[in-house]
Amino acid sequence: MTDRIREFLARNRPEGPCLVLDLDVVRANYQAFAKALPDTRVFYAVKANPEPEILKVLAELGSCFDCASRTEIELVLAAGATPDRISFGNTIKRESDIARAYELGVRLFAIDCEAEVEKVARAAPGARVFCRILCDCEGADWPLSRKFGCDAQMAVSVLEQAQRLGLVPHGVSFHVGSQQNNPDAWNGALATSAWIFRTLGERGIHLKMVNLGGGFPAHRLQKVPERSAYGLAIFQALRRHFGNRIPETIIEPGRGMVADAGIIKSEVLLISRKSAEDEVRWVYLDIGKFGGLIETMDEAIRYRITTERDSDATAPVVLAGPTCDSVDVLYERNPYLLPVSLEIGDEVLIEATGAYTASYSSVGFNGFPPLRSFVI
Repeated sequence: MTDRIREFLARNRPEGPCLVLDLDVVRANYQAFAKALPDTRVFYAVKANPEPEILKVLAELGSCFDCASRTEIELVLAAGATPDRISFGNTIKRESDIARAYELGVRLFAIDCEAEVEKVARAAPGARVFCRILCDCEGADWPLSRKFGCDAQMAVSVLEQAQRLGLVPHGVSFHVGSQQNNPDAWNGALATSAWIFRTLGERGIHLKMVNLGGGFPAHRLQKVPERSAYGLAIFQALRRHFGNRIPETIIEPGRGMVADAGIIKSEVLLISRKSAEDEVRWVYLDIGKFGGLIETMDEAIRYRITTERDSDATAPVVLAGPTCDSVDVLYERNPYLLPVSLEIGDEVLIEATGAYTASYSSVGFNGFPPLRSFVI
């Protein structure tokens, strides 16, 4: 909670759940990444929060952008970034969207299989491509394994095919998992990346770039390492596996860039029990999984939750959302401790929610409007 957010909520008192995001925190986070990894280009992962004000501030700071769709590319260009600062980082792309991105000037594309190489070769001739490899994501609260990437042997074949079809094999990418709490998690993937560089180099293909992905955590319930710890661990791994021939590197922070900048204001709609003997209260908020808190699925992401009664005695509660869908339960397996004095109508603040909330919010499930955002 920043003073600017506190003042905004006190002055405006918006009705219903809303996200309030402080751009000063986004600026500070960008500078922290630039300091922690000074030789690495920052490509903000637009999917985390595509608010135009965020994109404009980051474009002014000199950030590059990782885009997952044609719409995100157009948003970034409208915010003032140039096409050479954009990566079309989704490995699953409609061919017409590849063509549109190419028409707009984008020349950097992600791939992870031969079929995607063929699409890029047809729609974006001569473009640079990087191949995403599989990563085990151990240590991440929100793993990103299996759906994206291929193994190292296939990556070699995919990049060789890219060259045969007239594309420029540019590098390798991976993602160690979102909300990654272990700064050493990049070591294994960098070892694999170095092997791919060497193998292709022996065959006359000289890669230039490693995309280190995202994974940098926001501040949740548990303490997380500082940005500098991640920067040092990554640099040491690069030296360990690439020696003095360290390639160009980029990072794709999304959560780490904007999560800590945002607070969701919510309200208690109901407090109940399931039987007279039930010791655990159910606390229902006016926001749930469908309103932007989908990352509570399997209780993977545990947000810090505060109320005005936090100095009172606490007891475990099951926390749930307002919709009529039975999966709209946020935390039950590991209940939260909330004040015993909590009442219907009380305000609840959900911290570090600037990323993957508003962009996940449904368009109107049960008739509830999408999560409103205020960027200050």
